[in-house]
Amino acid sequence: MMSTARSFQVPEYLNARTPAEYRGIQRDHIRLMTLDTVTGDCSHNYFNRLDSYLAEGDLLVLNNSRTIPAVLKGKRGKQAVEIRLSRKLSDREWEALIVGGVITVGEKIDLPGGLTATIAGLGAEAPLIVLSFSKSGLNLLENFYQYGEPLHYEYIETPWPIEMYQTVYASVPGSVEMPSAGRAFTWRLLNKLKEKGVNIAYLQLHAGLSYYGNDRWPHPNKHLEEFCVPPNTAELINKTRKRNGRVIAVGTTVVRALETAVNIAGYVVPQKGITSLYIQKGYPLKAVDGLITGFHEPEASHLDLLSAFIDKDLLMNAYKKALAEGYLWHEFGDMNLIMPMDERK
Repeated sequence: MMSTARSFQVPEYLNARTPAEYRGIQRDHIRLMTLDTVTGDCSHNYFNRLDSYLAEGDLLVLNNSRTIPAVLKGKRGKQAVEIRLSRKLSDREWEALIVGGVITVGEKIDLPGGLTATIAGLGAEAPLIVLSFSKSGLNLLENFYQYGEPLHYEYIETPWPIEMYQTVYASVPGSVEMPSAGRAFTWRLLNKLKEKGVNIAYLQLHAGLSYYGNDRWPHPNKHLEEFCVPPNTAELINKTRKRNGRVIAVGTTVVRALETAVNIAGYVVPQKGITSLYIQKGYPLKAVDGLITGFHEPEASHLDLLSAFIDKDLLMNAYKKALAEGYLWHEFGDMNLIMPMDERK
C-alpha cells in the first residue's frame, strides 16, 4: 500500500453510523467533495448537484450488484458460530470467514432452515475457507435472505435492514458488502442526469469482504471478485471515449471491472469472469476518466486505486481537507468526485 496512506486518522465522530434516511435527509442530499485530478483543487457541494459537474456526452457506469444478507449464525456442536460469506464459487460453494474458533476441514455447521455447511477446504488466502452447503442455487439464496443478516462492521451499532444496504438500481444478487458509491443516487437524480445528456450504463461486480477482522485486510493481489461487463456497456464506453466524453466510474468496483475488461488495443470488451486486478499508483487507466467514491480508511487498498487517478500527495491533502470539513466516512457517509474538472459542463 502507498506509504502516505497511514498519515491520517479518522476520528470516531466522522464514522457514519446511520443511513441518510434516518438522519432526516434524502439519499442524494449527502455532501459531495469534488477533487480535480490535475490541480488537486477541492470544492464542496451536495450530491444532488452532481449534474453541475457532468456534461452532455459523459457516461456514468454503475454497479447494479445487489447486496445479500451475508452473515449466517449457526452452531458447530454446542458452540455458536458466525459465518461471513465472501465469494460465490459454485451453486453450493462459497468462500467465507468463520469468526472465532479453530477450523477443521470436514467439520459441519448447522444453520437455520435445515441448512448445513461443511468446511471443504482453504480459500484463496487466509483466513478464508471454502464452505459446501446442503442446498444450492435459488434454494440456498432464499435461505440466506430468510435467515441471514446484512454484514456490518464495528462502527455500525444498529442492525439496519438489508434495504439500507442496497442502491436503488441494484438488481443482480451477489455482493456481500454494498457497492456503496452508488448509494446516494436516487431515480430523480438519475433522470436529471439523463435529461442533461449524461448517459448511464451498468455492469456487475459482486463485492467480497473488504476486512477480515483483527486488523487483517485482503491482500490486493488475492482479492478475487466475480464481474460481468455486458456488450451494451462495453459499446457505450468505447463510443464515449471515441467522442471525447468522460467515463465516470461509480465506485472502485466499477474501475476494477472495466480495467480488467480492456483489451490490448485499449477497447473495453464484453467479459465475465473473476478479477484479481490490483490498481495502484502508476497504473495506466485505459477505460475510466473519473470516479465517484466514498472516503476510505487509511489501511484500505482502495486508496491505492485512487492514487492511479491523482498524485498521492494531492490526494492526501484533499483527505485532510475532508477531515477538517467534517465529511462522513464509510458506506453511509459522504461522497467524493475525482476527475479532471474542465469547462465542458
